[in-house]
Amino acid sequence: MDAYRNPFNPGAGVSPPELAGRAAVLEQAITALERVKRGRHAKSLMVLGLRGVGKTVLLNEISKQAQTRGYLTEQVEARDGDELRQMLIPALRKLLLQLDRSEHTIEAVKRGLRVLRSFIGNVTVSANGVDITLGVDPEIGQADSGQLEGDVTDLLLACGRAAHEAQRPVALLIDELQYVSKAELAALIRAIHAVNQAGLPLIVFGAGLPQLAGQAGDAKSYAERLFDFPRLDRLEQPDAFAAIREPIEDEGARVEDLALAEIFTQSRGYPYFLQEWGYNAWNIASENTITEADAQKATVESIRKLDESFFRVRFDRLTPLEREYMRCLAELGPEPQRSADVASAMGRKANSVAPTRDSLIRKGMVYSPEHGMIAFTVPLFDEFMRREMPLTR
Repeated sequence: MDAYRNPFNPGAGVSPPELAGRAAVLEQAITALERVKRGRHAKSLMVLGLRGVGKTVLLNEISKQAQTRGYLTEQVEARDGDELRQMLIPALRKLLLQLDRSEHTIEAVKRGLRVLRSFIGNVTVSANGVDITLGVDPEIGQADSGQLEGDVTDLLLACGRAAHEAQRPVALLIDELQYVSKAELAALIRAIHAVNQAGLPLIVFGAGLPQLAGQAGDAKSYAERLFDFPRLDRLEQPDAFAAIREPIEDEGARVEDLALAEIFTQSRGYPYFLQEWGYNAWNIASENTITEADAQKATVESIRKLDESFFRVRFDRLTPLEREYMRCLAELGPEPQRSADVASAMGRKANSVAPTRDSLIRKGMVYSPEHGMIAFTVPLFDEFMRREMPLTR
C-alpha cells in the first residue's frame, strides 16, 4: 500500500494514531490538572513501565491536555549522569520568562527570576549550546544555601507564586526520572510537597522505569501521598487489536483477524512494537487488505529492524561483562529471575557480579522488581541476546 499514507509511527516518544488502553491514566492526569488550576490539592502522577510501553507518549499527551487548559508546560528528559540542577534551570527559566510576557509587570514573576538567578549561583548552565543569562540580580537568602532540598524548594515555591500572580498554571514534565539520584529525588519531592501545601498552581509529572516507585519511597517516605504510580504494561488483546485496526480502517484499508493475531502474538502487545509491526505490515501489503501472510513477513522485517536499531543501540552500551550477565539472564527466560541464579549461570559468586548488576540497573537495562530478583527493562531483549550471542557450550 501507499507508504505515504502509512498511519503507523514507530519512533521513540512519537504519538501513535490511536492511543489505546491509556484512557484511565490520562483521566487521572486531567483531574489533577483541573484541581491544581483551581488551587486544590491533587496527587500528581509518576508513570511507570518498561521500555516501549508508551510512557513518553503519555507524558506528551498530558502536556497537550495541560496546554488546552491554559497551562504553560515544559518537558525535560533526565539522562544518566545528569544533575537535577542542570535540568531544572533551563526549563524553569523558560517558564518564568513566558510568565514575564504579560501586559503588566508582576513582582512575583520578577522575584521568581531573581530566585532562579540565586539558584544558578556560579554554575555555568547552557541550553542548546548557549549560556543562560537572566539579566537580574540574585535574591539574597533564597535558593542560595547550597543545600539542595532547601534550594529546590525555594525555587519551585517562587515559580508557583509567580504562576499564581500571573494567573497562569504551570506543569513541568520529567521523563526518565529513574536516572535522578536519591538526594535529588528527595529534593524534588520535598519541593513538590511545599508547593502542594501552599496551594500553588504548579504541578510536576514524572515517568520512569518500574524501580522509580521504590526510589521515590526511599527518597521520601511520604512520596506515596504526593504521587500515584500507575503502571503501564502491554496492551490487552482488544486494545492491541484496536491500536492496529482503527488506523488502518481510517485510511480506507482492512486487516484480517489472523493478521491481527500474528501481530499481537509477535509484538506481545507492547505499544512500540505494535507500531513497528503495523508500519511494516502496511508497507508489505500489496492489496488494500493486510493478510496473515503480510503480517508474517512483517514479523521478519520488524525483528531485523529492531535488531539493527532499537536493541542494537542498547547492546552497544554494554561492557563485555555486562553482555555476559545479560546473556545468562536471557538464558533463564524473560520473566524476573533470582540474581543468585544469574551469578550461578555465569559461574561466579553473587557478590562478585553485584557491581555488574548495579551498573546495568543504572544504565536502565535491568531492574529489581523485588529483593533478590532481576528482570529486563526492554521487552523481547532476551530473544535479541540469544540471537546476538549464541551459546558456544
